[in-house]
Amino acid sequence: MKNTNWKKEVYAYFLVVVGSLLFAVGDVMFVNPYLLAPGGTYGLSNVLNTVWPWRISLYAICMDVPLLIIGTIVLGPKFGVKTIVSTALIFAFTWLLEYFWGYNPVIHEGDIITDLEASGMSLTQVVEVPHGGAWFIPDYFLNTVVAGLIYGLAIGLIFKSGATSGGSDIISMILHKYTKISLGTLVMVVDGCITLTTLIAFKQIRLPIYSIIIIAIEGYVIDLVVDGMKRYKTAYIVTDQVEAVRQYIINDLHRGGTAFVGKGLFQNSERTMIYVTMNRTDFVRMKSELHNIDPDCFVNVIDSSEIIGKGFKMLPAE
Repeated sequence: MKNTNWKKEVYAYFLVVVGSLLFAVGDVMFVNPYLLAPGGTYGLSNVLNTVWPWRISLYAICMDVPLLIIGTIVLGPKFGVKTIVSTALIFAFTWLLEYFWGYNPVIHEGDIITDLEASGMSLTQVVEVPHGGAWFIPDYFLNTVVAGLIYGLAIGLIFKSGATSGGSDIISMILHKYTKISLGTLVMVVDGCITLTTLIAFKQIRLPIYSIIIIAIEGYVIDLVVDGMKRYKTAYIVTDQVEAVRQYIINDLHRGGTAFVGKGLFQNSERTMIYVTMNRTDFVRMKSELHNIDPDCFVNVIDSSEIIGKGFKMLPAE
């Protein structure tokens, strides 16, 4: 058991390292050159870095450390060692990329332009590399998609390790404690305000829009990384052929379920409802068989993103 726990911890910290590196890559190579700010302290740092030149990593760590301290005082020590390690690693990787890579974009059309006058391009056709003395022809859509995928994978790996993103999320947690507004709403409000700083700083409506698209893609990828691609179906079945359906679920699908007894509203007669959860493949098979067993049965189907318990995913040890 101790050996297993040791391996789990090593794997968790491996996810933290990879996730932190990917986050830094996404921010420095994809988000910052396009003047985007998809929430968080690093999103705000991107704007500050362009308006008042200083390293993104230094801006971010100057916000992250006080937020971690304030969060620990107000909320208690709930962030854990992995969150602190993740914060330090993202800072280190971002600093290294800034130093060795600069702020050049990975995705752009043609070559990076070092002599704008000789290229014949106008300022409306190009984007200036932050502090680079160069310009590039942007591909906003492709860059936004790739940035969202990288951000989502990065944060998903960090979440999967048991760490949290910290940063501006701490502000949302503190506001949630005193206002009782849902945490999800507060995260959206805080990140939305950070995203809107691109409009205030650069006077371009497309920048907050592309930043919001990054957030949307990021959220979808985080769910895939943390929960996996499996989606389950939960069915509530009302049928007169309860025993036949029960036998099919147990013997053919090798699934369990629960039967509830209630009264129908229309005829006020006692009916039995079967509650069962299964993967998509089994659900397709069951639908076909239900048509043969009782074509008049009533079935309510719900998508279930996560099922915990025997036959599915086990409860976490911690």
